Amino acid sequence: MSLKTSASSFISNIEVFRVPPRWLFVRIETADGFVGWGESTLEGHTEAVEGAFADLAQRFLGWDADGIEDIWQTAYRARFYRGGPVLMSALSGLDIALWDIKGKKLGVPVWQLLGGKVRDRVRVYGWIGGDHPSAVREAARERKEQGFTAVKMNATEGLAWLDSPELLKGTVERVREVRALGMDVGVDFHGRVHKGMARQLAKLLEGEGVLFIEEPLLPTQPSEFADIGRLVSTPIAAGERLYSRHEFRPYFEGHALDVAQPDVSHCGGISELARIASMAETYDVALAPHCPLGPVALAACIAVGVSKLNFFIQEMSWQIHYNSDDADLFTYLVDPSVFAVKDGYVATPSGPGLGIVINEELVRTRAKEHSRAGVEAWRNPIWRGEDGSIREW
Repeated sequence: MSLKTSASSFISNIEVFRVPPRWLFVRIETADGFVGWGESTLEGHTEAVEGAFADLAQRFLGWDADGIEDIWQTAYRARFYRGGPVLMSALSGLDIALWDIKGKKLGVPVWQLLGGKVRDRVRVYGWIGGDHPSAVREAARERKEQGFTAVKMNATEGLAWLDSPELLKGTVERVREVRALGMDVGVDFHGRVHKGMARQLAKLLEGEGVLFIEEPLLPTQPSEFADIGRLVSTPIAAGERLYSRHEFRPYFEGHALDVAQPDVSHCGGISELARIASMAETYDVALAPHCPLGPVALAACIAVGVSKLNFFIQEMSWQIHYNSDDADLFTYLVDPSVFAVKDGYVATPSGPGLGIVINEELVRTRAKEHSRAGVEAWRNPIWRGEDGSIREW
């Protein structure tokens, strides 16, 4: 049992909801009537996180929801084996929901609990081009009309370990198309490009005014990340597949990153995201949280971004290629205007907790429909080359 106070709010119910397009929402209720929402989406591993959450629910019913740090440390340390994408994603949703409850209980936004805001709005970017990048000029123009000033796109499709340099020329052409519209653009290598090709592509992009290059290599290669950082002046970004400050440590100490991109639904929630942000600041590294996910994760990212000076820009999943017309970023929100994009920015939410109101009835309905229809959890595609060998997605 967590440490009690005279004003404790004891956890009475913990639920998870699998909803389209590929999200896993968390709902925590306390005995005195407060409800908090979290998000534990781990794309492609939904069932594993659901299993981890069954354990968390059994462990923390009856605990004081105000004891966020005690619950976080107990969830992380008390089972001996720790870390990794599944356990940390489950912990993330739990943590986010607890912060939401505390803000609602005290009648203040989460960013107030993190020390207050250092900015009135956060810059955001949208996605263009999809997994097989194409038609980027038209997509970038549409994003500009929606109010964005920056976008991100995949650099390439699947590549062999070493492949023809001709396959890289299209990336440069697409960047130029977007830049010609006056838009900033981040280029996501997505860990698809191995070192020999990544060095070439990074050099080709260096003079094109790219905002950053993301995951130029797989996250298992911090030393090689640093090599690419020394090769080019373009900012190097990564972090969605690093699941705690401990995994960011070799990147920071090795001077391998310019932009840290922890995912609040994977890295341990608001608590750990805030710690990673402060750690990044020590190394003069910017913060740009990864978030191609749902509205709860986005609200959590914004709460941290508002309160951290080294915040740079926020990913936003509105009309990303994984979503659909009836399951998009705003679908489960009572008031979508909280995420309205104007001149490239989203205003700081002013409501208590995360500052959003989830349409609980719709969440429950869609989760039941999803279950009754036997819809399988989302899976990323498996790509193979012309020789039959598997390639990085």
